[in-house]
Amino acid sequence: MQAKDIMTTSVISVPQDGTVEDAVRLMLDHHISALPVLDDQGRLKGLLSEGDLMRRVRDTESPRRSWWLEIFGGTSNTARDFVKLKSNRVEDVMTRDVVSVEEDTTVARIARLLEKHRIKRVPVLRSGQVVGIVSRANLLHALSALRDRVLPEPSEDDRLLRVKVEKALKDVPGATVNLINYTVEDGTVSVWGVADSDFQENAIRVAVENLSGVRKVDVNMGRLPAWAYGI
Repeated sequence: MQAKDIMTTSVISVPQDGTVEDAVRLMLDHHISALPVLDDQGRLKGLLSEGDLMRRVRDTESPRRSWWLEIFGGTSNTARDFVKLKSNRVEDVMTRDVVSVEEDTTVARIARLLEKHRIKRVPVLRSGQVVGIVSRANLLHALSALRDRVLPEPSEDDRLLRVKVEKALKDVPGATVNLINYTVEDGTVSVWGVADSDFQENAIRVAVENLSGVRKVDVNMGRLPAWAYGI
């Protein structure tokens, strides 16, 4: 099983020249915790996560010495830290050394990368362009669908069916596709994620059931709390 078999394909990103306020609004609107940062050619330049933003909050609230005391004290990263804490530009705040993978990277290798680098997600690239995200949640969902302890290698039919599922979910009214994960194995489609209501969950099930090649559909959708919608 490879990255392309489990990745979330509806990727919400932010431009390199965007503002922190724009990025925060995207995170809130789409209920996500990180954004790939892209240049004007669509190439991956960095990643802006809730961790990057929370560091700004923590460092702002914690006592700090005067900048000139830090310079005389030998702190070499003072100027860089100042920019990351005070700038409103995404490119100044983002993490630049991003661990990424290709579509054909195995799930086992992705799991090792997440563990090695202590990260929660990796962008998936195709010819330098971001085409998906694999998170810890994607890995857990794939594992939970296993009938045994061996990750199966999807057939070409399953991979083609996965593309159909992706398109079908995008047509479900109001569905937040970036919050939906799915796997396909021998024509069985397992869907996890978040739905606004029982009606939307049923709409997701029907959309997948109507696809040719689908033998069975397992839908397990959660609900976001009211505060997540600003209610």
